[in-house]
This record gives sequence, structure tokens and C-alpha cells, in this order.
Amino acid sequence: MNFLAHIYLSFGDPDLTIGNFIGDHIRAKDYLDYEEGIQKGVLLHRAIDTYTDTHPIARSSSKRLHKRHSHYSRVIVDIYYDHFLARNWSRYHDTDLETFTLDFYRLCRENFKGLPKGVQRFLPYMISSNWLLSYASLEGIAQVLRGMDRRAGDRSRMDEAISDLQWHYEEFETEFHEFFVELVTFSKLKIQQL
Repeated sequence: MNFLAHIYLSFGDPDLTIGNFIGDHIRAKDYLDYEEGIQKGVLLHRAIDTYTDTHPIARSSSKRLHKRHSHYSRVIVDIYYDHFLARNWSRYHDTDLETFTLDFYRLCRENFKGLPKGVQRFLPYMISSNWLLSYASLEGIAQVLRGMDRRAGDRSRMDEAISDLQWHYEEFETEFHEFFVELVTFSKLKIQQL
């Protein structure tokens, strides 16, 4: 899953949210350098990624893209799924998406000094461009995919993946909803275990 889903799946716990958000930027046992709540968030992030990568529904979504996008297909599906979460936000959360994202950005500003350097570098742009809210539109997702393609050295063809989303929109959306219900249940149980 991508940023929005990881934040959502922290269920409003501030430390868990920070850890879940920065999870991709914490290597190996470096998470132990953080306080306990953030450590749990990093571990939750890793568990969510493993669950997603091995889940049959997410794999089915990924397989649809594999011929054109190879090993980047899983990353693309994560972005698609954030689009469907943002687009159907009121189905999953009582707070409107704009308020939710503003609350998250405030949390990040309050904890900025403790964030990994890589996160500190992109966070101001994330906030000024309001990535999380932009996920709800196809243009917002297209912009994210173009940015990721540039970072991959223009080899991934991720910039073309907006066409795949449009061609198979209903299939991806159906798969997202089926998968996300299971992911929410998994995440809640995982939090209890941490």
C-alpha cells in the first residue's frame, strides 16, 4: 500500500501513524532507535507490505500489469489502491479526506525533527502539493506515476500506467474494495499483537 493507506491503517494513533508513514525509510533494525510507539508503526508498515505483496487479490491486480510494467507492477498497484481509498474515502472514514490530510500534515510538522532525512526532504513538497488529497483524482495519480517514473530513471514506464488504470478501472476498484476490507481486519489484529 502507499502513503494514504498506511496512514489510515494506523487508526488515529499518532506514534503508530508516524512509524507507519516512515516505514520505507527505516532500514533493518534502525527502527529500534525510535520510541516504542513509532517502532510499532514501522513493524506494522512492514507487516502491511508483506500481507499486501502476498495476498491473492493484490497479486491478481499486479498480474494484470506485469506484462507492461514487470517488477514495478506491485508499486503501481499500491498507488492505484491509494486512489481508490481516496476516491471512496467516506466509505471508510467519518472525517472528510481534506481534514484528515491536514491533521496528518500537522502531525508531521510537529514531529519533523525526528523524521528520517529522506522524509524531511520530500515532506514539504508532499504538503505543498497535497499529495494525499490529490490521490482522489486521475490527474493526481498520473502526476504521482510520472514522478515515480522519473525517479526510476524513466525505465519503469510507470508514467504510462494511468492508461492501464483507465482501461481496467472497474476491475481494479472491485479488487481494491475486496482486499481492503481484509487488510483492515489484518491491520487491527496486527496492532494488538505488537
